[in-house]
Formats: sequence, C-alpha cells, structure tokens
Amino acid sequence: MSNTEAPDIVAPEISGLTPAEVEAHVADGLVNSYGGPTTKSVGQIVCEHLFTLFNGVNAVLAGLVAFTGSWRNLSYLVVIFANLFIGVYQEVRSKRTIDKLSILAERPVCVRRGGADAYVAHDDVVLDEVLVLRRGDQVPADAEVIWGEAGLNESLLTGESKPVTKLAGSELMSGSFLDSGLVLARVTRVGADSYASRINAEAKYVKKVKSEIMATLNMIIRAATWLLAPIGLALFLRTLNDGSTVNQSILTTVAALVGMIPQGLVLLTSTVLAISAARLANDHVLVQQFYCIEALARVDVLCLDKTGTITSGSMDFERAVGVDGATSSDVELAAASVVRASAHDANETATAIIRHASEVGIAAPEAARAIGFSSARKYSGCVMPSGRALVMGAAQFVFAAGVPEPISQALANANEHERCLAIAECDGFDDEGAIIGEPRALGILTLSDHIRSNAPDTIRYFVEQGVQLNVISGDDPRTVSSIAAEAGVPDADRWVDASTLTTPEQLKLAAVTYRVFGRVTPQQKRELVQALRAAGHTVAMTGDGVNDVLALREADCSVAMASGSDAARNVAEVVLVDNDFAHMPSVVAEGRRSINNLQRSASLFLVKTVFSAVLAILCAFIPPYPFQPVQMSLISAAIIGIPSFVLALEPNHERVRGSFLGNVLARSVPGSIAVIVAVGLASGLLERFGLNREQISTVCVVLTSLVGFALIVRISLPLNALRSALLVVVVGIVVLGCTVAGPFFDIVPYDLVMTIATLVIGALALVIFNVLFNRGIRLVSEDAGYENFMKSIESLRETNHEQESK
Repeated sequence: MSNTEAPDIVAPEISGLTPAEVEAHVADGLVNSYGGPTTKSVGQIVCEHLFTLFNGVNAVLAGLVAFTGSWRNLSYLVVIFANLFIGVYQEVRSKRTIDKLSILAERPVCVRRGGADAYVAHDDVVLDEVLVLRRGDQVPADAEVIWGEAGLNESLLTGESKPVTKLAGSELMSGSFLDSGLVLARVTRVGADSYASRINAEAKYVKKVKSEIMATLNMIIRAATWLLAPIGLALFLRTLNDGSTVNQSILTTVAALVGMIPQGLVLLTSTVLAISAARLANDHVLVQQFYCIEALARVDVLCLDKTGTITSGSMDFERAVGVDGATSSDVELAAASVVRASAHDANETATAIIRHASEVGIAAPEAARAIGFSSARKYSGCVMPSGRALVMGAAQFVFAAGVPEPISQALANANEHERCLAIAECDGFDDEGAIIGEPRALGILTLSDHIRSNAPDTIRYFVEQGVQLNVISGDDPRTVSSIAAEAGVPDADRWVDASTLTTPEQLKLAAVTYRVFGRVTPQQKRELVQALRAAGHTVAMTGDGVNDVLALREADCSVAMASGSDAARNVAEVVLVDNDFAHMPSVVAEGRRSINNLQRSASLFLVKTVFSAVLAILCAFIPPYPFQPVQMSLISAAIIGIPSFVLALEPNHERVRGSFLGNVLARSVPGSIAVIVAVGLASGLLERFGLNREQISTVCVVLTSLVGFALIVRISLPLNALRSALLVVVVGIVVLGCTVAGPFFDIVPYDLVMTIATLVIGALALVIFNVLFNRGIRLVSEDAGYENFMKSIESLRETNHEQESK
C-alpha cells in the first residue's frame, strides 16, 4: 500500500472487502494485472538487430578474409558494427522513454477494504473491490456504481468528449476519467477481461514496418545473397585456375562480393534516420520506429482528432448575454457565485468561469447554501446570505415549464460549437435540490472548446504543403465542423455523421468525399484510414486514446500524445512528448529532408552494387577481377561514403513523390554502366600494352573514381559553398589515396601508358555517363502518372460532393 493519505470516509455503510477476501482473490489470480501492450526487452531488440540476413552474409565474408590473415581487408566491418550500434541504441532509447511515460501515467487507486479507505497500486486491485473515485481519477478496472453520482469522460475509449452521467447501477469502463462527482463502485472485471484491455489486446503485435526504402534494401540484399554463392564460387575457381593462390583467390572473390552488398547504404539510411530522430527529440518528439520518417515525408493526408490536437481539452469563456433587463455583468456575477459555492465539484466548465471571473475582477460573495451539480437535474445552484437563489444549467432543465422567448433567442444566436448555460433566479430549493417557484431568466453564458493558439498556424502549414486534412472525432459532427472551420481546416463544411454510414461502401465513399467525420466509432476510424490508403494516399493519423489504437495501427505513420493511453503510445511510431501538435510541421519537414537527400545519396551506393555484380559475373568468365577489398574501401569512402553523408544532411522540404527505387536507379544506372564500360575496357585491353595486374587495378580505381566524381557533381547541382567544398575534399582524398597512401591501398605509381589510357577511356566513360544520366532524369521528370492519379481522385471527390449537395 502507498503511504498516501486516504480521503475522508463517505458512505460508511459500504465496508468493501475484508483482508481475508482480498487474499483469497489474489490467490485465485483475480487481480488487475496490466493487460496492455508492453515494449520489447533489451535482449529482444539486440537479437532483432544482430541476427539479420545482412549481418549473416557479412559475417561469412569476414570469416573468409580472416582465414587469409589479411586483416586490413576487414576494414569494411566498421560499417557493419556502426549500423548495428545505431539501430540498437535508437530503439533502446525509445523503449526507455515509453516505459518512463507509462510509469508516470500510473497513479495509486483508492479502495475501501474492511471499512477503511487506502491507496493501492493499479495491479493490486482485485475483483469485487470497492473503488473510491473522485474528480480527476481514472477508472482502473470495469466497475458498477453502487453509491454516488459522477460525470465521466470516456473520450480515450469512445472519442466522445462530453461527460457521461453515471448513477447507481451504471457501468464504468476502465480507462475513463471522472470529470466531476464522487462514486463508490464495485469492480466487475479485472485484467485482460476489462474493456480497455480487450481493445489493448489488438495492440499487442509488432506493427509491420511500411517502408519502401526498407523493402528496397531488403530486396537488394536478398537478391545479392542468392547471387553470392554461385558468383563467388565461379569467380574463386576461375581465379584459382588462372594461377592465383588460395588466399589471393579468396580476397579477389570477397572484394567482388562485398561490393555487391550495399553496406554503406544500410549505414547511411540508419545514420540519416537516427540524426533525424535526434533532431526531433530536441523538439520533444520521440521517434520509435526509424522508417516511419519515410512515411512522414510522403504524407498527403493527415487525420486529426479534435480533442488534443485542434483543441486542448479545456473550455474557454466566450460571452455573457443578459435578458429582461439584466446585464452581462449580472450574468457573470451570478455564474461566478454558483461556481464558487460548488468549488469542490469543479469541472472544465467551472474552471473556465472561474478563470474569466479572475481576469475581469469579479469577486463572487460566499454562498449560504450550495446545490451541487446533478447529472440528472442538469443544473447547479446556490442560495446567498441575502436569501437570493441562483441556478445555472441546461436551459430546458432550468426552465422545465418552457424556455422563455428571450433565452431561446439568445441560444439561437450562439455559435454552433459553443456550449450554452442558462442563468436564472428562483425562490429557492427544496431539501432534494429541486427548484422552488418559477425561475426568472437573467441570461445565458457561452463556453467553447479551447482551440490551441498554435493550431491555426500548424494547419496553415499543412495546407500550404498540399497535405489534405481530415478531422475525425466522436463528437457531434456540427460541433466538430464549426471548430475545424475556426481553426482553418479547408472544406470544414463538408461533414458527415458516421453513425449514418451503415455499409462498407458508404464509408469508403465518405472517406474520399468529406473532410470532417463525427460520431465515429473506433472500428470506423480504422476503416476510414484503410479506405484512404486504398485510394492511393499516404496517411498519417494522430490520436491519444484506446479508441484510436485500431486506426493508429492501420496508418502509414501514427502519432500519439504522451498524455494518452499506454496502448496509443506503444502502437504509435511517433510520440509528442509534450502533447503539442505544433511540432507536426517540423516532424514532416524533417522527414522530407531525410528522404529526399537519402534518395539522392543512395544513387552513389547503388552504382557500386550494380557494377560490382556485373563485373563479378564477367570476371568469372574473363578474369582477373580488377579490385582488392582494400581498394573498394577507398572508393567507398571517397566517392560514396563521405559525399552521401554530407549531401544527406542538407535542408530539403519538398514532398517525396515517386518510387524510391525508380528515383535512385535513374541516377545510379548511368554511373554503373559507365564504370562497367571503363573498367571492362581497361581490364580487357591494357594488358596488351604491357601493363601488369597492379597497374591495371590502379587505372580501374582511378576510372571508377572519375565516374563517381561526375555523378557527385550532377546530383550536387546547383553548387553552393558546402557542395563545392565537398568536391574539393573528394578529389583530395582520391589523390592522397593514390599517392601518399598508395602502398596501403595496393596502388602503384602512374607511367605514360597508364596516363594516356586513363584519359582516353575516362573521356569515353564520361560521355556515356552524361548521355544516360540526362535521359534518366528526363524520364523521371516526365512521369506524370502520380499527378494524373491524384487529379482523378480529386475529381471523384468533387463529383460526390455535388451529388450530396443536390
């Protein structure tokens, strides 16, 4: 038990379970052990990153090199270990952050045992336990009210933000919060049987990563793996048969096979995404899944929940309107008096009134008697020391005999999204709190959901970026539409009541027709996301409650608030740690920067992968293979690694379009073909001019570097100071590697024949490269398939909207 002091005893006739009954329930396993999703263990994370096909292939190749004793040719393993470290570190960091958030969200539960109230841990609640629940408490397990009355906020479960009245005999669902009142409730279901846990159970899974980049990398690695054995064996036997030693044949074979596997691209991807995750962490955004950054870069539809994103969940005082001679100041004073009298029963409405009274300097006098809010009566009231009785609540309940015309007119003039309360005087209240006499109208006051101050700017950003915004809520669609319009959501007047969508066909049509969806169930949220994805959209979904879990699971990228449910946080790839939706523009911008630059840099890596595979196949028939593993390390570092990392970190906020593989191949294939032609000519012809194997290998390294440099220039245009400096560094590294560090990289000094050969073959390779590169870029830029598809979808939406209007 906690040492937290228990509240004063209420309803003492209800004693709760005895200590012996509690022990018996614990022995029978009838405890409220948490049934929600849990994060992976550190061991699981390490194993998932360690035991991969990529690591396995490189481990085998490393073993072969180690067998030869040529340790310097194992330098490529630095890439493998760096990639492993980055992946494990980032995921463990995310796990620990989420675990901390879950611990902080858990609060002790007040229970009654043996006639005494005390606090216990969430997991120590047992079946048939009597819970003592006050305003602000979260219901830890499904229960039935046995005493008292309260207003419950079930928005985390249903999406409906308005409080629901709970009386004796009403059911309380685990995961809901008390907005007002005090109840004693007997636990009816615990652990995995509770409502929240049943929905949470659907979140207990490893969400499949939706990433074209990951799919592309895995495809390349799988294809390379299938080719490694036959190509490696053929190349090894051919070089061995050609007079090389076993060790030389192994090193030649490994050099070819290492070049076929894009280790650097895997590391670049992990590093770029890790840097993006670190940048976002500085903005209080936790990225749990690296590859969701790609989805963020491609997002063209963002589905928002009203509460927690557009609105903060609190209320704002809007205005007071006096009638029948009463002024707005009279109405404000009366409302403040009623609220002060029932301060112990404060809720969001009362808080807004109190805050407004403080801002304008209203000092409400202390009342002689308070009439607490009753969900059944729908009003609260007070009696002042002077005997004046005031009542505030829903107009139809305050004026049970009929709402006066002035009040009706004032209500009609209020905005759709405003919550209206009637204020009146009466003769008094009976012992049960019922109004005595005919109430005399003073006026009305209106309150509204508090729209976050930065919400309009955030929404404006997405509109300017061409991202479609859909607002999905469990609230009344008219209210949601009005709030969305005030926040600046385009086409907010295109709303639909999801309770009227009774067939899958209707829901699919609504998904591409409307922008605001009200009365949406958790299942419908998921189906809406599915329908949008089926229409060709990349969908991001924000949510914070158990009711959002199903939709978060289906979205291409899911974003949760840290203050939300454990289930939402565990399912989401991105968590807004400070619950501020205003971070979303920087999240999307970071995704675009990462993926756009990654596509550009990836072309450098695929050049090496393609030409290594083709040269390995050719050299299995026409040896020798021209490179050593250490020479591939020089090419990888100077022409691929350093440029790709520099270019991958530049600003770039354009929305990502088209296929990742298509965009990359358009730039890499021309370079691969030019290298294959250049190296093929050098390997096949230069021996006839008296050059030995070491000289030919040196020429091939320089030719490959020359084509690689040309590719760097093309993907760096237009040049700026950083890119110009990068080109100078690349040239410097290659020159140093071929001169000062030549012996380490098995590169020999140049003579006249080697110089002439490099100039002639290099010029031919550059012509081939530039012709093919121009053609590839033109093909990519002329591909209008994506734009035409989007236009057809928008045309369908407009047609449907016109039909609905008619």
